Amino acid sequence: MNGAESLIQTLVNNGVDVCFTNPGTSEMHFVAALDEVEGMRCVLCLFEGVVSGAALGYAAMAEKPASTLLHLGPGLGNALANIHNAKKGNLPLVNIVGDHATYHLEYDAPLTSDIAGIAGPVSHWVHSSPTPAHIARDAAEAVQQAGIGHIATLVLPADVSWGDNPEGAAPAVDKAEAAPVAEDKLQEAAERLRAGKNTVIMVGGRHVSEAQGIKLARLATATGARLMTETFPTRVRRGAGTAVIDRLPYLAELAIDALKDAEQLILLGCASPVSFFAYPNVPSVLEPEGCSVYPLAGPNDDIDAALDALLAAFSAEAQAVELRELQVPPAPTGELDANSAAQALAHHLPENAIVVDEGITTALACFPFTQGARAHDWVNLAGGSIGFGLPAAVGAAIACPQRKVICLEGDGSAMYTIQSLWTMARENLDITVLLFNNRKYSILELEFARTGARGGKPGPKAASSLDIGSPDMDFASMAQGMGVPALVATTAEELNAALARGMAEAGPLLIDARVPPLQF
Repeated sequence: MNGAESLIQTLVNNGVDVCFTNPGTSEMHFVAALDEVEGMRCVLCLFEGVVSGAALGYAAMAEKPASTLLHLGPGLGNALANIHNAKKGNLPLVNIVGDHATYHLEYDAPLTSDIAGIAGPVSHWVHSSPTPAHIARDAAEAVQQAGIGHIATLVLPADVSWGDNPEGAAPAVDKAEAAPVAEDKLQEAAERLRAGKNTVIMVGGRHVSEAQGIKLARLATATGARLMTETFPTRVRRGAGTAVIDRLPYLAELAIDALKDAEQLILLGCASPVSFFAYPNVPSVLEPEGCSVYPLAGPNDDIDAALDALLAAFSAEAQAVELRELQVPPAPTGELDANSAAQALAHHLPENAIVVDEGITTALACFPFTQGARAHDWVNLAGGSIGFGLPAAVGAAIACPQRKVICLEGDGSAMYTIQSLWTMARENLDITVLLFNNRKYSILELEFARTGARGGKPGPKAASSLDIGSPDMDFASMAQGMGVPALVATTAEELNAALARGMAEAGPLLIDARVPPLQF
C-alpha cells in the first residue's frame, strides 16, 4: 500500500468519503489510488473555488467534513475565498494539498510556493507529512483536527504519495463532539435572564435546527427575552412548523435600530454583532452603549444541552410557543421583479427543500416571503466572499441527494464560479438555479451610496465599474454549453412555469430570471 492509498483508506475509515477535486501532476498517485481503494466518491470540479465551495455546502448539510484535493500553492490560493467562507461558517474541511517531492523543493521549480504560509490564515491546523510511513497517521489527525467546525490542511508531497507505507492505513479516531458549557456559565446566564432587563438572545453559528429553534422560543417566552438569529447563520431551519425567530438586519443602521432597546445580549453560537463594513458616522459595534454582552456558548459548544439546562432552570421544558403557520402565497402574475420573484419562490418551494442563498439584492425579498413556506433549510453566505452559491449547491445536493436544492444566485456572483454548472450536469444533481439577472453589481451600487463616496453618486467611470450589462451575458447559453438545461423568464407567469418544471423534474436546471435592478 503506497502513501496515497493509505491516506484515502484512512479518510474512508473516518467517514470522510467524498473528495472534491481539481488535481495536477503532483497528485497523480492520489488520483490513481481512487481506483484501488473502495469507498471514496470523487467529484471533479473545473476550478478550485468550486472545489472548496462544494466542500462547504457538503459540510453544511452532511454535518461532517469532505476532503478537497488541490494542486500545490496556486491551487490552494484559487480555493481560498470559499475556504474563508467555510471557516467563518464554522464548517469542517479536510484539505489535501499536493506538493513537489521533498527532494525537489530545493530546486525552486516554477510552482514551488509557501503552502503553509498560504494555508495558515484560513486553517486551524496545517501540517506537511514528511514520509509515507507518517501519512495515514497524519490523515487521521487531520480528521480529528477538523472535528465539527475547523479547517485542517494536510500537505501531501509527491514522494510521500507514491512511496510505500509499511504501516498501512490508520484506524478510525474518536469523533469530535461539541464541548459542554460550564455549569457556572449556565448559572450566570440564568441569573441574567432573571434580572428583569431587556434581553436579546442571539443565536447563530453552524446550524440552527428546528428542535433548537423551538427550545430557544421556549426559553425566550418563559423569560420575556427577545429572540434573534445573527444576520447570516450558516444554516437555519425555517418555514411552517418552525419557531418564530427574527433575523438581525444586514444594514448596520437597521441592525442598530433593532438592538437599540437591548440592555443585555446573550450569545449562543455567534460573536457579538458588528457592521459588515465601516461607514462614515456609523458605529462598528451594533449593540447600544451600556448593553452587557454575555457569550454563553460558541459555535463548537453543546448549545442544545445548554438550552436544556436553562429550560430546566425555568421549568420551561413544555412551554407553549408560537410556531410558523403554513402560508403559501398565490402564484404571482404580471411584471417580474424582486417581489414577484420572491412570491413565486414561496409558492413553489417544496417540502424539505434546501435553499442556498447568494441572490444578493434581488433575493432580499425572498427571505421574508418564504418565512411561512413549506419547511426548508436555508444556507447563508457566512463569510461574505462571493462565488459561494453555485458550488455550495453542488455540495448540498451531493450530501442530500433525496432533497431538492434551490440556488438563489446573482448574475455577478455567478460568474465567479460558473464552472459549477458543469459539475451539476456531470453528477446529474437535483439543483434548480434561480439566477437573478439584473445586469448590475447592485449590491455595490448600494454600498457606493452608503459609503458616501463622491457624495454617494457615481460618475461615469465609477458607474461603468458597477454595470455588467455591456455586453449582456447569456446565462441560458452558458448553462446549456455546460450541459444544464435552461429557461429564460421575463414575466411572473414565465417564472412560475419555469419553477414548476424545476420542482417537478429531477436533475439540474437554470432559470435566467430577467429582473430590473433595485433602485437605491
